Amino acid sequence: MAAKVFAYFVALVAVFSVAKSDPDLLQDICVADTSSGVKVNGFACKKDADVTENDFFFSGLAKPAVVNNSVGSVVTGANVEKIPGLNTLGVSLSRIDYQPGGLNPPHTHPRATEIIFVLDGELDVGFITTANKLISKSLKKGDIFVFPKGLVHFQQNNGKEPASVISGFNSQLPGTQSIAVTLFGSTPAVPDHVLTKAFQIGTKEVNKIKSRLSPK
Repeated sequence: MAAKVFAYFVALVAVFSVAKSDPDLLQDICVADTSSGVKVNGFACKKDADVTENDFFFSGLAKPAVVNNSVGSVVTGANVEKIPGLNTLGVSLSRIDYQPGGLNPPHTHPRATEIIFVLDGELDVGFITTANKLISKSLKKGDIFVFPKGLVHFQQNNGKEPASVISGFNSQLPGTQSIAVTLFGSTPAVPDHVLTKAFQIGTKEVNKIKSRLSPK
């Protein structure tokens, strides 16, 4: 049953890409030349003679990732940086693996809507609208949920076993901004007085959070 639902999910992602947020392509393929210094809205194209089947292939989502961090989740992307052939195609995937209680912290994707399919486990998920309304749901294996483009959202494993999902995006490189890391771990740092006023906390609390979230 789960396999059939997953097949539906793949088909849905294909339809989903028709309404992609990335610009329409102007040629059959434009395999990303990530070594090029040319700045375009996307990546410059490889020479056709240099394109191979491996530019359209990635096996990195087949197995669960090793989760070894403080939040208890790992995101494995299958975007244009991993699959150069996705350049200009306006679609990508990710796999997210969660330990029991693991959290994919509140974050946004500024360039894409996200749709997830639960491979295993149970999750509490939600997003927050610009009217500050929380839209949330508890999901089980085989369920699907959508996070609208640009809105803050999260997922947390609410079960006693590991969980995993496949995420689809209508962008070749959706981008991710983790709210906590963006505000407390940026380089250069956001000024303390901005954070103390925004969160109504003291400088000591700000520095404590920064010490935990700053790049290692």
